[in-house]
Amino acid sequence: MTQVAVVGGGPAGLSAALFTAKNDLDTVVFDTDETWMHKAHLFNYLGIESVGGEEFLETARAQVDEFGVDRRQGREVQTVERDGDQFRVVTDDDDLAVDYLVLATGANRDLAERLGCVFTDEDVVDVDVDMETSIDDAYATGGMVRAEEWQAIISAGDGGAAALDILSKETGEQFHDFDTPDDAE
Repeated sequence: MTQVAVVGGGPAGLSAALFTAKNDLDTVVFDTDETWMHKAHLFNYLGIESVGGEEFLETARAQVDEFGVDRRQGREVQTVERDGDQFRVVTDDDDLAVDYLVLATGANRDLAERLGCVFTDEDVVDVDVDMETSIDDAYATGGMVRAEEWQAIISAGDGGAAALDILSKETGEQFHDFDTPDDAE
């Protein structure tokens, strides 16, 4: 059973998927490949001197694939809705029930609006520090929660924050994804 659905395959979505899959949560990413990264060149991403957006995406996708993320490339999510304690994620050919939902669709806030998430006066999705929306277990990240601060590294951090909150809920205690040299592969 899929536990986490991520809608969006840019830095926020792939970061969330990396953390959840790396820590043994069954994770699927729906990616229409419409990320702004196709137009980007990163000179301001910590630890990376210079990389084109396409190369960054290729590396990030390979990394999440290594951890077993079910990446559904080219699949557009039509709707998401609350279904009891779970969410239904519907595409043209999928109807998936999941425990946690991470919305990472850039400035496109349509799914969050249809789900019933609360918005701020700036017309962005209202989230807490862990990126959780007004809907329990639904998270919003990146451009959909910020009026102007659209940076790859900020978005990746948002995805990581959402994933750590999901992992904390799953373990019942504050979860820290901190690897040591002994853990490294």
